[in-house]
Amino acid sequence: MTRKNPLALLAGLCLLTLAGNSLAQGSDIIDIAYTRYVLDNGLTLIVHEDHKAPIVAVNMWYDVGSADEKPGKTGFAHLFEHLMFNGSENYNDDYFKPFDRVGATGMNGTTNFDRTNYFQVVPKTALDMALWMESDRMGHMLGAVDQARLDEQRGVVQNEKRQGENQPYGKVFLTIFENMYPDAHPYDHSVIGSLEDLDAASLEDVHEWFKRYYGAANAVIAIAGDVEPEDVKARVEKYFGHIAAGPPLIKPAIAVEKRTQSSRMLMEDRVPQARVYKVWAVAPYGDPDLEYLDMAGDVLATGKNSRLYKRLVYEDQIATDVVAGVFGRELGGLFFVWATAQPGQDLAQVEQVLDEEIKRFLKEGPTKVEMERSRTGKHAGFVRGAERIGGFGGKSDILASGEVYYGDAGAYKEVQRRIIGATRQDIRGAANRWLSAGEFVLEVHPFPDYAVRPSTVDRSQGVPQVSEFPEGRFPDRETTTLSNGTKVVLATRSAIPVVQFSLLMNAGYAADQFGKPGTANLAMAMLDEGTRTRDALRISDELERLGAELSAGSNLDMSSVNLSALRANLDPSLELYADVILNPSFPGKEFDRLKKQQLAAIKREKTQPFSMALRVFPRLMYGEGHAYGLPLTGSGTEASVQSLSVDELKDFHSTWFKPNNATLVVVGDITMAELRPKLEKHFGKWRQGEVPAKNLGDVDLPDATSVYIIDRPDSEQSIIFAGHLAPPKSDSEQLAIEAMNDILGGSFTARINMNLREDKHWSYGARSLVFDTAAQRPFIAFAPVQTDKTAESIAEINKEVTGIRGDAMPPTEEELAKIKDQKTLTLPGRWETNGAVLGDIVQMQRFGLPDDHWSTYAATVRALSLADVSRQAERVLQPGKMTWVIVGDRAKIESGIRDLGLGEVRFLDPDGNPVADN
Repeated sequence: MTRKNPLALLAGLCLLTLAGNSLAQGSDIIDIAYTRYVLDNGLTLIVHEDHKAPIVAVNMWYDVGSADEKPGKTGFAHLFEHLMFNGSENYNDDYFKPFDRVGATGMNGTTNFDRTNYFQVVPKTALDMALWMESDRMGHMLGAVDQARLDEQRGVVQNEKRQGENQPYGKVFLTIFENMYPDAHPYDHSVIGSLEDLDAASLEDVHEWFKRYYGAANAVIAIAGDVEPEDVKARVEKYFGHIAAGPPLIKPAIAVEKRTQSSRMLMEDRVPQARVYKVWAVAPYGDPDLEYLDMAGDVLATGKNSRLYKRLVYEDQIATDVVAGVFGRELGGLFFVWATAQPGQDLAQVEQVLDEEIKRFLKEGPTKVEMERSRTGKHAGFVRGAERIGGFGGKSDILASGEVYYGDAGAYKEVQRRIIGATRQDIRGAANRWLSAGEFVLEVHPFPDYAVRPSTVDRSQGVPQVSEFPEGRFPDRETTTLSNGTKVVLATRSAIPVVQFSLLMNAGYAADQFGKPGTANLAMAMLDEGTRTRDALRISDELERLGAELSAGSNLDMSSVNLSALRANLDPSLELYADVILNPSFPGKEFDRLKKQQLAAIKREKTQPFSMALRVFPRLMYGEGHAYGLPLTGSGTEASVQSLSVDELKDFHSTWFKPNNATLVVVGDITMAELRPKLEKHFGKWRQGEVPAKNLGDVDLPDATSVYIIDRPDSEQSIIFAGHLAPPKSDSEQLAIEAMNDILGGSFTARINMNLREDKHWSYGARSLVFDTAAQRPFIAFAPVQTDKTAESIAEINKEVTGIRGDAMPPTEEELAKIKDQKTLTLPGRWETNGAVLGDIVQMQRFGLPDDHWSTYAATVRALSLADVSRQAERVLQPGKMTWVIVGDRAKIESGIRDLGLGEVRFLDPDGNPVADN
């Protein structure tokens, strides 16, 4: 269950407001056709048909959020979101379990200031099951919420709060909300609430919250997918029609009055860089100015050609990042601008430049080119987002949010029209109007005379059983080899007019063994910073005008260059793509700027608990000289990056970028007959050459357990890592290894998480994974836990790893059956998007998986036996040879860790260097 923070909410708003391009006059507005019903009990139903895959998205929105909370009772909305996943009267068990058995995907729940939602995507044959589950927790919930369950989830939420606030800048937004709004204002506190209020929440309080806000008349259910509206209406009436509407509600309807005085506050935190935030109160949902301000945010800080990025990051190089945009809400939004100073940079100078550029924008407004970039980007993003039926920003999400926020599921069209028709004067006017704004308004409406139908569902029979499942079919692929030796793999998919490319080079972070740590990372970051004929700003401008997206990066094994292009603009997009791949110029000015940013990123990694462990773990497991023995983040060390030169990046490119070392994966609206001539045209002159072989030799496991502590004074949590090396992804028993790990710690309902989160609520989430690599890969169990339970949590993780290996706690038939269902029944929804298909083809290429891997996947998984899984637990897991790395406050955790007697306790700095034991 995820609570959306302000950054995520900002992204969510953008998904709603993405629209049109500079050439559009209304005809390019995406149509998400829907049918709207209101049941007799007030429940609003929105249905959208999308028959491209045999799946259905169920998206339930309740018009209640943290803004409805009273002083002293903060965090109730989010706490109840958690409780809704813990069982109802007729299914008193974890909500995820039946969905795991039918192939559900994208399941989650979120809370923000204005609403709470729950969503899942299921095979179409499981729609009745999903409706039964959603209706059971709407209409039959309170009998399952007892004191023990409240205490359990209270602890989980409190650890979620600690985990969020334990990060650098983790307390910034709480400080902003508390100072932007007066006491008792609906938005004066964070969504997750305070620890004190959560402690004080009584069972009676929680029950009252549900009775007040979780009635049918306060809810919207949006259903999208392979369905027929009238059939859906009948099913929804069957399962929800008997549920009471709920009481009349008094909803907050406050708009913040304009602030006439500036205010300033200084706070200190354990962060590597100074950062300045500027926030204004702005228009609420429904006001055209919100869209105009969203476009203003694009002009100021979206893309390398945006004003603030270009000035602060690109030209003056006094900041490493800059953000601007709207945070839309029902009672009045916020407009954020923030910038992170380069290490050692005077923050006052950063703020001065921010003020200069904002003042210039308020005076001049946007240019025609800036308006065009904003519109094109929003159009391209909306096209890509509308491919999905569920999840954040999918079509069901767009329709539900429109109904709740605007009273109109089709509100996105009006938002698009506003952006298409926006003028420079509109943008400039909105920007000048909203230094701050608002007034208090209380609206009172007659409460309709709702009726409740008699229930026709016999809930004593339990959850409806799903006996039929659609089959998932991996798309057919074609392969060819270009005249230069490049292998090409194509999956033709015509659902949307977009073509995606991923050029894979067998390089990655592991290639740094031939140079300096961080080389692959920086070299790939430099690819789009200039070619022989284009500088970085021209590349960025062309991409924005074409509605294309280009990125480059590395993982441990591969370096890749990726392109997503609109079919209509494919030829110029491919020409730009090839230029970036074949002709990077690695300009010195851009090199200096990106080197500073990578050094700043390393500093951030060394202050964040999770990345601190990822930096040191590989060297401890693989040792010196192995290609995988460098920081798992790929960023390198401060010393290695500081000493890098442009020539070393050029050497990386000339060494690894060879057609005989490359595979091009293509997915989208194109045939091989169309594709190959274009590729020959743009890549035909690329020449082959020798490529070095990386050291991926096997490493023996250690003879005994090792324990390392990285001191992070005043840390509110400890991060526990434990692991050792395991067989590679290409191992013949790979699927049995994965199934074993999924039972142990690979999912929400796996043993480690159910132990540390659900049973003991010491952690917000704990997992184990087998990190996919081409050679021996790390098995890692990890958990962020409250500081005073560090040693106890280590003992529990060790108990789980040890127990699954033998007779004490062997895998069970029920656990294995659940894993089989999760892995096979999700396949119809797994390949809904082009990006998902591309990702799985890339996986086949990276790990050398057979061509029939996905077509035989389901049958192979279904054939797994308990003996297969138990054999891999004995073979792979070696608890007596694990390496433990704990990041936390040494003064508070060292004694308890020593008392466990796992092995010698040693100490490391954030770079993994030994620290004296004193």
